[in-house]
Amino acid sequence: QVQLVESGGGVVQAGGSLRLSCAVSGSILRINGAGWYRQVPGKQRELVATIARGGSTNYADSVKGRFTISEVNVKNTFDLQMSSLKAEDTAVYYCNVDVIDRFSGDFNNYWGQGTQVTVSS
Repeated sequence: QVQLVESGGGVVQAGGSLRLSCAVSGSILRINGAGWYRQVPGKQRELVATIARGGSTNYADSVKGRFTISEVNVKNTFDLQMSSLKAEDTAVYYCNVDVIDRFSGDFNNYWGQGTQVTVSS
């Protein structure tokens, strides 16, 4: 099994910054990619940013230039640095990873439990 532990959510004023972190542990041979998604009540979960093995990144248009996804020096930890936050960034943010299982070799996808980000205007 694989566990994802998210941290860093909270309340921030518009224009401020937050850093979310996702620590991945468990039966991992390799992480092929990771991403951050967000969801507000009544709406579908949407992609915020992804990072592939090798480091290539992809961002939603709404966050380009303001958010940065990265794999930190601590292995299997992925951060989302969020700057110039807006009220419309308020959501529950979820970490997602694609993992090759260490023992079975299976390709699996996992979600974190979510962390609330609230931007006050």
